[in-house]
Amino acid sequence: MTKPMTKTQLVAALAETMGSDKKSASAVLDAVAEVVTREVAAGGAVTLPGIGKISCKARPERQVRNPATGEIMTKAADKQVKVTIAKVLKDSVNG
Repeated sequence: MTKPMTKTQLVAALAETMGSDKKSASAVLDAVAEVVTREVAAGGAVTLPGIGKISCKARPERQVRNPATGEIMTKAADKQVKVTIAKVLKDSVNG
């Protein structure tokens, strides 16, 4: 298994693909991350074409079990970030 691409490597690859400098590519990456974070935190969803959909899902209060003690306790309602991978990406990985 290979190591995941770092932000520096991603910025360099984006700059090369865009035919731009690393500073511009870094600004684009930061802007995309900020927009996705803001939208998902507000309860919305963002579709990144060819990659997938990032959304926020509310989870209700529920009973959970502590595996160390076996104690049953109530976990408060919270939100979960969900990523649904695009079919194009799945097919390119498996094809």
